Amino acid sequence: MSLLPIFLKLEGRQCLLVGAGTVALDKIGSLLKTGLRLRVVAPEARAEVRELAAEGKLEWVQRAFAPGDLDGNFIVIAATNVPEVNAAVYREAVARGIPCNSVDDIPNCDFFFGSVVSRGDLQIAVSTAGESPAVAQRLRREIDEQLPQDFGPWLASLGELRREVLATHPRGEERRLLLHELAVRQICDSALCATKQLARTGREPGRAEAGHIYLAGAGPGDPELLTVKALRVIESADVILHDDLVPQTILDLAALGTEVVNVGKRCGAKAITQEGINELMIAHARAGRSVVRLKSGDPLLFGRAAEELAALAEAGVPFEIVPGVSAAFAAAAAIGRSLTDRDWASHVIFSAGHHAQSHNREALPALEAATRVVYMPGRDLTLLAAEWLAEGLPPDLPCAVVSLAAQPEQRVVHATLGALGGLEPAAAPSVLIAGWAVRERGARERSAEGAASVTARA
Repeated sequence: MSLLPIFLKLEGRQCLLVGAGTVALDKIGSLLKTGLRLRVVAPEARAEVRELAAEGKLEWVQRAFAPGDLDGNFIVIAATNVPEVNAAVYREAVARGIPCNSVDDIPNCDFFFGSVVSRGDLQIAVSTAGESPAVAQRLRREIDEQLPQDFGPWLASLGELRREVLATHPRGEERRLLLHELAVRQICDSALCATKQLARTGREPGRAEAGHIYLAGAGPGDPELLTVKALRVIESADVILHDDLVPQTILDLAALGTEVVNVGKRCGAKAITQEGINELMIAHARAGRSVVRLKSGDPLLFGRAAEELAALAEAGVPFEIVPGVSAAFAAAAAIGRSLTDRDWASHVIFSAGHHAQSHNREALPALEAATRVVYMPGRDLTLLAAEWLAEGLPPDLPCAVVSLAAQPEQRVVHATLGALGGLEPAAAPSVLIAGWAVRERGARERSAEGAASVTARA
């Protein structure tokens, strides 16, 4: 028997069910879910059917079936325990051109009820054309066990995105491929949901862009400690220029065909000069490739990022910094100790074991030679500024207050130490960074004590 699987829209349409016993009751639940108007004709009815009729969910006509009952119905189900009645219902329905199902009576059926698995608007129906309802039920159970319970809400969210894509993207192959891509993605409630951004822009959020350079942190070495953004640019980059300390397990995340080049050094042995690294990055970007400059830990800690950023800015090449988990934090986690134990430590100062070679470097770092990082410095920085000035730090020492770092509402305020106490309170959480490494370069460099500037991410 060759059948055409279809799903009928029955909401608001009239349906006749002949019979109100156990067989009929099994069908009523499925029928009422569709929103149709159900009329039940039977001399007697089970208590459950009477209750549904009393609640107005169906109409029960208490008498035997008459051919005129078929008039005006969209579909008919014969579900009595009398085969002759079911056969009569089917004959009269065929004469009127109304599709009819006679329960458990294959010759007297125009359609069959499938064994259905439902998750919201998703319906998977299994039919054996009446040969073995038991087999259909077994398959339904197996499918039900494998299908996620939250599939329905996900499908509803996907439907919303689909309608948005159809309304905002022009018809064509790109739109078709986008819809197929969305159908295999997770969807979250966040405004930053990557799938929602993909639906609205047609572009993979976080994907490395051609002609751009990404200074990315590889973290302390465990691939699971990569940031999501770092993982995305690594997976989508055309070229990866990595330090020697980046482990192979992270480099293996790059796509097939990615050019992976070791530009690091170990124990002072250089494979390439810093100038050579800068030239490589710029050359690849200008050739239209997406480049990830991958550094161990965080790219802005002890990785010559300042020199590379200066070279990229001078060359006019677009770049982005992708923060990473610093090895300092991984080390603290390894020993199970807080770096800011309230009983023992209120400051964190990051420092390196070496300085850049300079003809006028001091034998020991001066008081102001370190970059100071203060977590949660408070809303009023007056007292902290006074303490640092009393220690001997100069009033023109550059400072930056970063609030809501790496979040959409991120805000950065630059000031000198002398002007720190006069700043407006920053939104929490905030971090204060102070030191000559914080100074703004070029035209933006601090020229007078008390000056301040503000930058905010849109």
